[in-house]
Amino acid sequence: MSETVRVACPACLAANRVPATRMGEDPKCGKCGAALLDGAPAELGENELEPFVQRTELPVLVDFWAPWCGPCRAMAPHFERAAKSLKDRVRLVKVNTEEAPGLASRYGIRAIPTLVLFRNGTEAKRMSGALDAGALERWAA
Repeated sequence: MSETVRVACPACLAANRVPATRMGEDPKCGKCGAALLDGAPAELGENELEPFVQRTELPVLVDFWAPWCGPCRAMAPHFERAAKSLKDRVRLVKVNTEEAPGLASRYGIRAIPTLVLFRNGTEAKRMSGALDAGALERWAA
């Protein structure tokens, strides 16, 4: 039996075991059928981020942002490109701090955009400020 990687579904938060050798084959959620690794950032809210991070063995890179933030809007297309490039190695997630102020408070977000990288369910590193796609990919590695 091949090694598996646990990946949470961004739609229903179910934990899915995906064979490591099939990570690049666009796996679907066994519960709801949603794409697990579609190459697009998942948008998560107040009650979704923490279960998602805990149920995903891949590193999870979270962009804490707000719609009124110029640097956040400037970084958005780069974040999307990085999500495509890293789709089977790092799961990229966006959290709108206007819609999830409790998460922003819990994680001590004082400036946006702020990037937080989780490994094995815990915060591994963070930085504030916008990055281009290449810098995002290097920073998440």
